[in-house]
Amino acid sequence: MGNALGFLYGKCCKPTTDDVEYGSVGPHGVSAITVSVSALAHDLFNFDNTSQVPEGLSKYVGSSKKAQANWYRKLAETWKQTKPPPKTPDEAAMLVIQALARNQKADVEGLLAFYGLPLPDTLVELSTGVPTSLPEGVKFEMETLPVDGRSVPDGDGVTVYVSTADPRESSCVPREVQVAAVRRDQARAQRNYTRADALHNEIIEAGYRVINLQNNEEEVLARKYRIRLRGIDAPENAMPYGKEAKEALVKIVQGKCLRAQVYMEDRYGRYVADVYCNGRFVQELMLKKGLAWHYTAYDKRQEFARWERQARAKRIGLWASSNPQKPWEWRKDEREGR
Repeated sequence: MGNALGFLYGKCCKPTTDDVEYGSVGPHGVSAITVSVSALAHDLFNFDNTSQVPEGLSKYVGSSKKAQANWYRKLAETWKQTKPPPKTPDEAAMLVIQALARNQKADVEGLLAFYGLPLPDTLVELSTGVPTSLPEGVKFEMETLPVDGRSVPDGDGVTVYVSTADPRESSCVPREVQVAAVRRDQARAQRNYTRADALHNEIIEAGYRVINLQNNEEEVLARKYRIRLRGIDAPENAMPYGKEAKEALVKIVQGKCLRAQVYMEDRYGRYVADVYCNGRFVQELMLKKGLAWHYTAYDKRQEFARWERQARAKRIGLWASSNPQKPWEWRKDEREGR
C-alpha cells in the first residue's frame, strides 16, 4: 500500500495544466491554496510507512494516540481508493469528514483545523452543474487558460485569458499583435530580451499577453477578458467580509481553467457571465458560502434567491451579522460622500 499511496501523494503535488498559476506554484507544485492538501497527503504517506501520526496533532484533538492512529489508517485507505485523489481543500475536507463520519465531531473538526482545511459548516453541497446546452441569452462561451489568483480583484470579478488557438479567437487577432508576437519570438531567439520585453508590452497594451504554461516549457498568445459574475454582488473589499469574499473566489478559481457563458458586456467593459470551475457553478458556491448577495436588480433567477436564503438561515459568511450592508447601497454612499 505504501507505494500506491506514495504515487497518489506524488500525483497530488505534481502540477498539471489545471494547477499551473503563472509563477505562483512552489517547488513541488504546492501553492498557498493547496498546501493544506499536500500536508495531509504527506502525513498519510508518512503514516503508511512509519505508523506514526504527526507531531502536534494532540493540541487540536482530545482523543488518544491510539485513536489518532486508527483515524490515519482509515484516511490512508480512503485516500488510496479515491481516484483522482483530492486536489482542493474542499475535496480533502470532504474526504476526512466522510472517512471519519463515526468519530466525534470535535475530533474531526480538530483534525481539519490542524491542516487548515474547511470546517463542515463552511462546505456546501452543489446542485447545479454545467448546462448540457447553452442557456437562452448566452452570446458566446469561452474556456480560459489557468487563472492567476492575483487576477481576482474582488468577490465577484476575475480577469482571465483565452488562447488565440481557440477557433473563436484565432480569426480576430489584430494584425499588429500577430506581427509583434512573431518579432518577440525572433528577439528572444537572438537573446535580445530588452527588445522582446518592449514588444510584449505592445501586445499587453492591445489586450493580449504571451503566457508561460507548464513551467515555462510552452508559450501561448492569449486574449484578456475581464469577467463579472452574473447575478451576484459580493461585498466590496473595504466592506466587512469583502476580504473573505475575495479570498474565497481566489481559492475556487486559482490555477483552474474556467468555462464562461457570456451574456453581455457592461458599461465598464466587463463580460457578464455564468462561470463554471471543474464543473462547479461559481455563483452558487459564493452564494451558499454566504459571501455574496443575489443581485436582484439585474437577475431574477429563483435558485439564486433560494441559495441566498439557505446561507442566511445558516448564518454563515456575511449573514453572521444581523443586518449586513448591501454592497450597492455602500457604493451609493461612497459616491455621495456619506
